Amino acid sequence: MGEPLLSRLIADGPPSLWEWIARNWDTGRVGSIKDLLGDHLVMSLVPIVAGLVLALPLGLASARWRWLYQPTAGVFNVVYALPSLPVFMLLISVTGLSKTTVIIPLTFYAIAVLLPAVVDGLGSVPDHVRQSAVAMGFTPLRRLVQVELPIAVPVVLAGLRVVAVSSISLVSVGALIGQGGLGMLFTRAYQNPFLPPVIVGIVLIVALALVADGLLVLAQRLLTPWVRARRAS
Repeated sequence: MGEPLLSRLIADGPPSLWEWIARNWDTGRVGSIKDLLGDHLVMSLVPIVAGLVLALPLGLASARWRWLYQPTAGVFNVVYALPSLPVFMLLISVTGLSKTTVIIPLTFYAIAVLLPAVVDGLGSVPDHVRQSAVAMGFTPLRRLVQVELPIAVPVVLAGLRVVAVSSISLVSVGALIGQGGLGMLFTRAYQNPFLPPVIVGIVLIVALALVADGLLVLAQRLLTPWVRARRAS
């Protein structure tokens, strides 16, 4: 049936980086690089989207009732200050060893960053712009959607860029509970010292962060065409 794997490794030496990637990219089993990449995308993108969806109404409420902002931001800042690993351990008793255990803390971390971004973005809207919208007969909802939120987009997306990069990076910590996406490559390399998994994990995580950041920059350009027009003039 052929030589045992150990005998082949002794005879041929360890595989090169590209050989290792080719062998492990899509093995048809759980734990291939392709599967880990997919898991990493899910566990990083869900907190980004969920954090934005939850931070927007909280930010709108905090901007409307300023007394609400400090206690709300304080709660999320406390959560943000908690080390991720102990939080994972606490959640295991509720959500088990699942992706949800990683997604929940990352969502709270995202809200902690996005809440002040939303409040600051809305606060950057000049008063005379609001007054002009009111004078033109805009309802509060129409003024929010067509005037205030578009002006707040650059500040909100700046916070979202921070969230995207940090979430993509922090997912790898979940490998310590068996749910770390590409971070699982690091634990494999630690258990069986071998450099290619570390290189592949780092490169793919950095690549994901760069792609996410680039897409958000593109989204900002598309959502704020007046900025380009002002710069062109």
